[in-house]
Amino acid sequence: MSNYRIRQGDTLSALAGRFKTSVSELARINKIANPNLIYAGKTLRIPGHGRSDSFEPAKGGGTKGSGGAGRSGGAKGSGQVNESRGAGSPGQATAAMRKLANAGRAAAMGMGGYNSQGLCATGVSRAIQNAFGFKVWGNGNQIDNNLPRDKFKQVNMSLAEALKIPGLVLTWEKTSSRAGSIYGHTAITTGDGRSSVSDFIERNTLGAGGRTGLKIFMPTM
Repeated sequence: MSNYRIRQGDTLSALAGRFKTSVSELARINKIANPNLIYAGKTLRIPGHGRSDSFEPAKGGGTKGSGGAGRSGGAKGSGQVNESRGAGSPGQATAAMRKLANAGRAAAMGMGGYNSQGLCATGVSRAIQNAFGFKVWGNGNQIDNNLPRDKFKQVNMSLAEALKIPGLVLTWEKTSSRAGSIYGHTAITTGDGRSSVSDFIERNTLGAGGRTGLKIFMPTM
Protein backbone atom coordinates (compact mmCIF):
# COMPACT_ATOMS: atom_id res chain seq x y z
CA MET A 1 0.00 0.00 0.00
CA SER A 2 1.29 3.45 -0.90
CA ASN A 3 -0.01 7.00 -1.17
CA TYR A 4 -0.59 9.33 -4.10
CA ARG A 5 -1.44 13.01 -3.90
CA ILE A 6 -4.18 13.89 -6.37
CA ARG A 7 -3.26 16.48 -8.99
CA GLN A 8 -5.51 18.88 -10.87
CA GLY A 9 -6.94 17.02 -13.86
CA ASP A 10 -6.72 13.53 -12.33
CA THR A 11 -9.73 11.23 -12.50
CA LEU A 12 -10.27 8.08 -10.50
CA SER A 13 -10.66 5.95 -13.62
CA ALA A 14 -7.38 7.22 -15.07
CA LEU A 15 -5.56 6.61 -11.79
CA ALA A 16 -7.03 3.11 -11.56
CA GLY A 17 -5.62 2.33 -15.01
CA ARG A 18 -2.27 3.89 -14.18
CA PHE A 19 -1.82 1.88 -11.00
CA LYS A 20 -3.28 -1.38 -12.35
CA THR A 21 -6.29 -1.49 -10.07
CA SER A 22 -10.02 -0.76 -10.38
CA VAL A 23 -12.15 2.28 -9.72
CA SER A 24 -14.28 0.29 -7.28
CA GLU A 25 -11.21 -0.84 -5.33
CA LEU A 26 -9.82 2.70 -5.07
CA ALA A 27 -13.24 3.96 -3.99
CA ARG A 28 -13.57 1.19 -1.39
CA ILE A 29 -10.13 1.65 0.15
CA ASN A 30 -10.42 5.42 0.27
CA LYS A 31 -14.10 5.47 1.30
CA ILE A 32 -15.09 7.58 -1.70
CA ALA A 33 -18.86 7.85 -1.93
CA ASN A 34 -18.91 9.22 -5.49
CA PRO A 35 -16.11 7.94 -7.77
CA ASN A 36 -16.83 10.84 -10.15
CA LEU A 37 -15.60 13.39 -7.61
CA ILE A 38 -12.13 13.58 -6.07
CA TYR A 39 -10.19 16.55 -4.73
CA ALA A 40 -6.85 17.92 -5.89
CA GLY A 41 -4.33 17.95 -3.05
CA LYS A 42 -5.97 15.09 -1.18
CA THR A 43 -4.32 11.70 -0.69
CA LEU A 44 -5.27 8.39 -2.28
CA ARG A 45 -4.20 5.08 -0.82
CA ILE A 46 -3.03 2.84 -3.66
CA PRO A 47 -3.35 -0.94 -3.20
CA GLY A 48 -0.65 -3.38 -4.24
CA HIS A 49 2.29 -0.96 -4.12
CA GLY A 50 5.05 -0.96 -1.54
CA ARG A 51 6.96 1.95 -0.10
CA SER A 52 9.64 1.60 -2.79
CA ASP A 53 7.20 2.54 -5.54
CA SER A 54 7.58 6.02 -6.97
CA PHE A 55 4.53 8.22 -6.38
CA GLU A 56 3.85 11.90 -5.94
CA PRO A 57 4.52 12.65 -2.24
CA ALA A 58 1.30 12.77 -0.27
CA LYS A 59 0.26 15.03 2.55
CA GLY A 60 -2.65 14.76 4.93
CA GLY A 61 -5.30 12.09 5.22
CA GLY A 62 -7.41 10.07 2.83
CA THR A 63 -9.56 11.26 -0.03
CA LYS A 64 -13.02 12.49 0.71
CA GLY A 65 -15.65 11.67 -1.88
CA SER A 66 -19.06 13.22 -2.38
CA GLY A 67 -21.61 13.70 -5.09
CA GLY A 68 -21.18 16.44 -7.61
CA ALA A 69 -20.63 17.29 -11.23
CA GLY A 70 -17.93 18.67 -13.49
CA ARG A 71 -16.07 18.01 -16.69
CA SER A 72 -12.72 16.28 -16.59
CA GLY A 73 -10.25 18.64 -14.97
CA GLY A 74 -12.39 19.83 -12.08
CA ALA A 75 -12.29 23.11 -10.27
CA LYS A 76 -9.32 25.32 -9.60
CA GLY A 77 -11.10 27.35 -6.97
CA SER A 78 -12.54 24.51 -4.89
CA GLY A 79 -9.93 21.83 -5.59
CA GLN A 80 -12.53 19.52 -7.06
CA VAL A 81 -11.46 17.08 -9.74
CA ASN A 82 -14.38 15.54 -11.54
CA GLU A 83 -14.89 13.38 -14.59
CA SER A 84 -18.63 13.83 -14.97
CA ARG A 85 -20.31 16.81 -16.52
CA GLY A 86 -20.32 20.34 -15.13
CA ALA A 87 -18.02 22.94 -13.64
CA GLY A 88 -16.35 23.82 -10.37
CA SER A 89 -15.38 27.48 -10.65
CA PRO A 90 -16.62 30.60 -12.43
CA GLY A 91 -13.87 30.29 -15.02
CA GLN A 92 -14.90 26.73 -15.85
CA ALA A 93 -18.67 27.22 -16.01
CA THR A 94 -20.26 25.77 -19.12
CA ALA A 95 -21.85 27.98 -21.76
CA ALA A 96 -25.30 26.84 -20.59
CA MET A 97 -24.51 27.84 -17.01
CA ARG A 98 -23.27 31.28 -18.01
CA LYS A 99 -26.34 31.73 -20.20
CA LEU A 100 -28.67 30.85 -17.34
CA ALA A 101 -26.85 33.16 -14.93
CA ASN A 102 -27.21 36.07 -17.37
CA ALA A 103 -30.87 35.26 -18.00
CA GLY A 104 -31.48 35.05 -14.27
CA ARG A 105 -29.99 38.45 -13.61
CA ALA A 106 -31.99 39.98 -16.46
CA ALA A 107 -35.21 38.44 -15.14
CA ALA A 108 -34.50 39.71 -11.63
CA MET A 109 -33.76 43.23 -12.82
CA GLY A 110 -36.95 43.21 -14.87
CA MET A 111 -39.12 42.02 -11.98
CA GLY A 112 -37.89 43.52 -8.75
CA GLY A 113 -34.32 44.70 -8.96
CA TYR A 114 -33.19 44.43 -5.35
CA ASN A 115 -36.70 44.19 -3.87
CA SER A 116 -38.44 40.84 -3.61
CA GLN A 117 -41.90 40.55 -5.13
CA GLY A 118 -42.52 37.12 -3.61
CA LEU A 119 -42.37 35.56 -7.08
CA CYS A 120 -39.08 33.67 -6.90
CA ALA A 121 -40.31 30.65 -8.87
CA THR A 122 -41.69 32.93 -11.58
CA GLY A 123 -38.31 34.62 -11.90
CA VAL A 124 -36.39 31.35 -12.09
CA SER A 125 -38.87 29.85 -14.55
CA ARG A 126 -38.68 32.97 -16.71
CA ALA A 127 -34.88 32.81 -16.71
CA ILE A 128 -34.91 29.14 -17.74
CA GLN A 129 -37.40 29.86 -20.51
CA ASN A 130 -35.40 32.82 -21.81
CA ALA A 131 -32.14 30.86 -21.68
CA PHE A 132 -33.28 27.49 -23.02
CA GLY A 133 -36.73 27.90 -24.53
CA PHE A 134 -38.83 25.82 -22.13
CA LYS A 135 -40.74 26.66 -18.97
CA VAL A 136 -40.59 24.96 -15.59
CA TRP A 137 -43.72 25.14 -13.46
CA GLY A 138 -44.15 25.04 -9.71
CA ASN A 139 -43.43 26.90 -6.50
CA GLY A 140 -39.98 27.34 -5.03
CA ASN A 141 -40.14 23.92 -3.38
CA GLN A 142 -41.67 22.24 -6.45
CA ILE A 143 -39.28 23.35 -9.18
CA ASP A 144 -36.72 20.76 -8.07
CA ASN A 145 -39.12 17.96 -9.02
CA ASN A 146 -40.14 19.64 -12.28
CA LEU A 147 -36.71 20.36 -13.73
CA PRO A 148 -36.29 17.94 -16.67
CA ARG A 149 -33.62 15.43 -15.70
CA ASP A 150 -32.30 15.22 -19.24
CA LYS A 151 -31.44 18.91 -19.02
CA PHE A 152 -30.58 19.40 -15.33
CA LYS A 153 -28.57 17.29 -12.93
CA GLN A 154 -28.62 17.48 -9.14
CA VAL A 155 -25.19 18.08 -7.63
CA ASN A 156 -23.93 17.71 -4.08
CA MET A 157 -22.02 20.68 -2.71
CA SER A 158 -22.35 23.31 -0.02
CA LEU A 159 -24.17 26.58 -0.57
CA ALA A 160 -20.87 28.44 -0.21
CA GLU A 161 -19.35 26.35 -3.01
CA ALA A 162 -22.42 26.72 -5.22
CA LEU A 163 -22.44 30.50 -4.92
CA LYS A 164 -18.98 30.63 -6.50
CA ILE A 165 -20.35 28.99 -9.65
CA PRO A 166 -22.71 30.85 -12.02
CA GLY A 167 -25.88 29.32 -13.42
CA LEU A 168 -26.82 26.76 -10.77
CA VAL A 169 -30.44 26.46 -9.68
CA LEU A 170 -30.97 26.51 -5.92
CA THR A 171 -34.17 25.28 -4.27
CA TRP A 172 -35.16 25.25 -0.60
CA GLU A 173 -38.06 23.31 0.87
CA LYS A 174 -38.81 25.99 3.47
CA THR A 175 -37.73 29.45 4.58
CA SER A 176 -38.39 31.42 7.76
CA SER A 177 -41.11 33.62 6.25
CA ARG A 178 -44.78 32.65 6.39
CA ALA A 179 -45.05 32.21 2.63
CA GLY A 180 -41.66 30.52 2.50
CA SER A 181 -42.72 27.94 5.08
CA ILE A 182 -45.34 26.82 2.55
CA TYR A 183 -43.80 27.52 -0.85
CA GLY A 184 -40.05 27.40 -0.18
CA HIS A 185 -37.62 29.45 -2.25
CA THR A 186 -35.63 29.12 -5.45
CA ALA A 187 -32.87 31.16 -7.08
CA ILE A 188 -30.05 31.07 -9.63
CA THR A 189 -26.42 31.62 -8.65
CA THR A 190 -24.48 34.54 -10.13
CA GLY A 191 -21.01 33.13 -9.41
CA ASP A 192 -19.74 36.01 -7.25
CA GLY A 193 -19.67 33.90 -4.08
CA ARG A 194 -22.49 35.81 -2.37
CA SER A 195 -25.54 36.69 -4.43
CA SER A 196 -28.31 34.83 -6.22
CA VAL A 197 -31.24 35.94 -8.38
CA SER A 198 -34.90 35.04 -8.81
CA ASP A 199 -37.54 37.77 -8.99
CA PHE A 200 -34.96 40.01 -7.33
CA ILE A 201 -31.21 40.14 -6.67
CA GLU A 202 -30.31 38.88 -3.22
CA ARG A 203 -26.98 40.42 -2.24
CA ASN A 204 -26.09 37.95 0.51
CA THR A 205 -27.63 34.51 0.04
CA LEU A 206 -25.18 32.99 2.52
CA GLY A 207 -26.46 35.35 5.20
CA ALA A 208 -30.12 34.51 4.63
CA GLY A 209 -30.95 32.29 7.59
CA GLY A 210 -33.91 30.05 8.28
CA ARG A 211 -33.79 28.11 5.01
CA THR A 212 -33.87 24.32 4.98
CA GLY A 213 -33.92 21.50 2.44
CA LEU A 214 -31.41 22.94 -0.03
CA LYS A 215 -31.00 21.20 -3.39
CA ILE A 216 -28.67 22.32 -6.17
CA PHE A 217 -29.10 21.65 -9.88
CA MET A 218 -26.80 22.24 -12.85
CA PRO A 219 -27.87 22.62 -16.49
CA THR A 220 -26.29 19.89 -18.62
CA MET A 221 -27.25 21.10 -22.09
